[in-house]
Amino acid sequence: MGTKDRHHLPGVGLRTFKTALAAALCALLYFFFDRSPAFACIGAIFGMGSDYGTSKLHGGNRFFGTLVGGFIGMGLFAVYAALFPDGGSRWFLIPLTFVGVVVLILACQLVWVGGVQPGGVVLCIILFNTPVETYVSYALNRIFDTGVGVLMALFVNGMLPGGFTFGFMHRFYLRVGIPDDV
Repeated sequence: MGTKDRHHLPGVGLRTFKTALAAALCALLYFFFDRSPAFACIGAIFGMGSDYGTSKLHGGNRFFGTLVGGFIGMGLFAVYAALFPDGGSRWFLIPLTFVGVVVLILACQLVWVGGVQPGGVVLCIILFNTPVETYVSYALNRIFDTGVGVLMALFVNGMLPGGFTFGFMHRFYLRVGIPDDV
């Protein structure tokens, strides 16, 4: 391995460009609604794959995990809030976490296997980092924002080379006999 090989800087490829574009488009969209784009941008970044199929897998993991974890977190936090309306006795969240993680894993095995990790993140944030008064709106906003970001990643990846649009056009050109030299 020569000196040149050790000091090679990574380049900006198409996936990097598409990821940055999807995140920036989320930020632009949210700018018009005076709303924080943070979780939409995160959804776009997590949802971008090397091709459209990989984006569907990664985005699905992120979205369905957030969806399942969010609803489980809301349900368990509702139990906590009913028992401790003032937010006291935070120790009770420990067994709820155990139950929540078990339910999350079982639900993801039925809905979307790759959703366990992102679902666990949302579940723990709802249980340990959300005020009693806002846990429902917090969870619903995270689900919505993640969905926007994932959809943006799918849109960008689908519209640019490597996505479904270019794949469709390539197959169409082949079928009708047009040389595909694009």
